[in-house]
Amino acid sequence: MTKAEEIIKELKKLFPNVKIALNYKTPLELLIAVIMSAQAQDKQVNIITADLFRKYKTIKDYVNAPLSEFENDIKRIGLYRAKAKNIKATVEIIYKEYNGKVPDSMEELLKLPGVGRKTANVVLYCIYRKTEGIAIDTHARRLSQLFGLSNTDDVVKIERDLMEIVPRKDWGEITYLFAEYGRTYCTAFCKHTSCPLKNSIV
Repeated sequence: MTKAEEIIKELKKLFPNVKIALNYKTPLELLIAVIMSAQAQDKQVNIITADLFRKYKTIKDYVNAPLSEFENDIKRIGLYRAKAKNIKATVEIIYKEYNGKVPDSMEELLKLPGVGRKTANVVLYCIYRKTEGIAIDTHARRLSQLFGLSNTDDVVKIERDLMEIVPRKDWGEITYLFAEYGRTYCTAFCKHTSCPLKNSIV
């Protein structure tokens, strides 16, 4: 068993029912929540989307909303103007070009404003159970380096490194295993004295 496989095995013991921390009911809601989560905490995103998803029931509601109104609805999140602009542009493309259905391929998702590989990977796995890559968030980036699974700070290279050593069946879940471990045991300022996986740290 490789080091990556051993770490994943231990993480699964710690978090047997791991899942994404963002709240959503539809594919569109997940896409919007993930776009909003860039450089923001999932907890804060969930607070804002609780009101947002009550107000906007369908994709047409987003399409018809004036940008200024939508900005006001999400202004409690960081970078809200850019995110509002991207979300509005994205829902309009999905409405017009995809008949209101969130695309199910990496290539199509990456054409949407505000959607990078992390967002696309999350949507593909959580909605369509497809694994075309690994979503690299702040936890995955930090812990990949901490565990010696990657020696770079570049998220594109980290994803590539992990895809080479992590079994494909675990690509979708490893992001959330890292996130839970980072939140629960090994925060950014951790001294690693009582981390369950401290022996795996380089």
